[in-house]
Amino acid sequence: MTDDIWKRAEVESPCIKICVIQPETRLCTGCLRSIDEIGAWSSMSPDDRRAVMDELESRRSKLTRRRGGRAGRLA
Repeated sequence: MTDDIWKRAEVESPCIKICVIQPETRLCTGCLRSIDEIGAWSSMSPDDRRAVMDELESRRSKLTRRRGGRAGRLA
């Protein structure tokens, strides 16, 4: 028996709990949402959430790789 009370037909969050906002693009390097989309996510309509979700993968190219850090020191 399933519990229909707890079923939700909402668009799930793309959050992967790697929350780092890149200053230049204002995109999260984990989920690729903008800082404004992250803040508004809980109040967005399902259609608006789907529109954001459909666009996320195309944003990956906007993120620039960091130079330096441990990988830069080892190179």
